Amino acid sequence: MQWLDYDTGNCSVQRTLSVIGEKWTMVVLREAFNGVRRFEQMRRHTGISEPVLSARLRRLVDAGVLVTVPYQEEGRRTRHEYRLTDKGRELYPILVALLQWGDRYCADLEGPSLSLRHHECGAPVEAVVQCSEGHRLRPTDVDVSPGPSARLLA
Repeated sequence: MQWLDYDTGNCSVQRTLSVIGEKWTMVVLREAFNGVRRFEQMRRHTGISEPVLSARLRRLVDAGVLVTVPYQEEGRRTRHEYRLTDKGRELYPILVALLQWGDRYCADLEGPSLSLRHHECGAPVEAVVQCSEGHRLRPTDVDVSPGPSARLLA
């Protein structure tokens, strides 16, 4: 396979980035994974402007990554909180991989600002690329071949 011979218009990486690739989207997902569900809590905790946060939440809901669930505090109007769907929870390895990379290359001199540990055994959590046989892989260990929807360039 010659990579440059194939059209990338239907590439899954491009399509994924159309959902989660905008600035602030992964920060919104980080908040959701850490249990922050309400708009105002997200806005205050992240510093994202209301219009941007609204747009990111709307995009994630439209894509089926988040779902809105109504709630009402006594004496107030009904509002919605945002919860991860199964589709959204499957983005967790991406968030962990971004955190790992950031811890390695972007953390403060004192070290990372937070630590992920398995609550049952206490071991650090890491994102790993491996084959279905369990072998850990580097990019040079992987062969790329056309998939069923690959299209040659005209």
